[in-house]
Amino acid sequence: MLAWRTRAAGVVLTLASLLVMTGCTTGALEPPPQTPTVAQVDFSGRGPITLVAGEIQAQLLEAEVEAWNTDHADEEVTLVQLPARADGQHDDLVAAFEKSQDDYAVISMDVVWTAEFADKGWVLPLSGIDTSAMLPSAVDSATWNDELYGVPITSNGALLFIRPDWMTAAGIDSPPTTFTEVRAACAAIKEAVDEAADADCYGSQFASYEGLVVNLHEFVESSGGHLVSDDGVPTADGDAALAGLTALKSLFDDGTIPSAARDWSEEESRAAFEQGELIFLRTWPYAYATFDAQDSAVRGKFTVAPIPGVNGPGVSTLGGHNFAISAFAENRATALDFINQLASHDAMAERTARTAQAPALIDLYADNDLVRQYPYLPVLEESIVRARPRPQVVRYDEVSQAIQETVDAVLSGDEEPAAGLDLLQQELTEILG
Repeated sequence: MLAWRTRAAGVVLTLASLLVMTGCTTGALEPPPQTPTVAQVDFSGRGPITLVAGEIQAQLLEAEVEAWNTDHADEEVTLVQLPARADGQHDDLVAAFEKSQDDYAVISMDVVWTAEFADKGWVLPLSGIDTSAMLPSAVDSATWNDELYGVPITSNGALLFIRPDWMTAAGIDSPPTTFTEVRAACAAIKEAVDEAADADCYGSQFASYEGLVVNLHEFVESSGGHLVSDDGVPTADGDAALAGLTALKSLFDDGTIPSAARDWSEEESRAAFEQGELIFLRTWPYAYATFDAQDSAVRGKFTVAPIPGVNGPGVSTLGGHNFAISAFAENRATALDFINQLASHDAMAERTARTAQAPALIDLYADNDLVRQYPYLPVLEESIVRARPRPQVVRYDEVSQAIQETVDAVLSGDEEPAAGLDLLQQELTEILG
């Protein structure tokens, strides 16, 4: 039953061997720069720059880019939109870095890329950035080897979106905190609410991309364990990892999670909940503004709660984006000023109000105006405080790919959870040394 992984490994080995024999690299025109110290970085140079971000985030940043350009005609920012999925964004950025491209200046950097991008000298260490008012976990996610390599612009924690009208009709007083309670709540709602009779129970992002890693991470963490320990040691063969993956598979096996969710990323899962086809949705806060829009079918009919877990309340994966400056960028003074503008208190408050994204500044979670507009903010702060980061390792892209392949094989029935995790443990040990 291991052929699914062995064949892929053989292809990679063959390609790697050919590259070594021919003296080629994977498209790099020159080696990446050595990681400089803060004192060695030159932040001079003014003029036009680019801001590179994923599709969803780029769309949410359009208004701020336009406002900057209105006031900075000689330092215009061009917004470059990458794919919506994190995997595609990562691959595009790596390709640009390996070619030493100077046309990417400010990088919207997922929290799991800091170690890799900093270690390879692709992004610059920053100085003079005041992070004292920011969420400590957000600052930690932008730090590598005690140096700050990004400015937290947004943080993130998962939320459970629910239909309180359906819960009330079914006589349910409080949101489920475990998946046992999720199953019971769905059964009661389907029986009591005609429009929910054919709805699926629970949904999240289970397509084969980073969303799948995030979800397994939450199942394992809420089972009391980790896939990789805080000091970088693989623990995927532990009892907690097995409990988490087994619990996830059981939810697919009994139909609690629909098989269609194997193809869901953020937008597909969001649409299912908005169309009344899903009772419970685990997703990110950005969906709140969409559900609350004037033309939304669930406007005024939803609220949020902490995500459920396997053995108790859930543990969210820490999300968010830190803005970094490419080591190949020109006009670095403009880039730094632009990032500081995005990270200012006023800009972060306005962004939260306009887009429902999680702010990196602590005090905004208790801001009266924002909480009045988005009552979920205290719940979100709790989610972020309880959240756990994914493995903070240089070769995270390989770690992520190995986890995706394992979960895919288990959910498709090609591998049993224990055997899949044993093989994952071997792979992570090889990757992380």
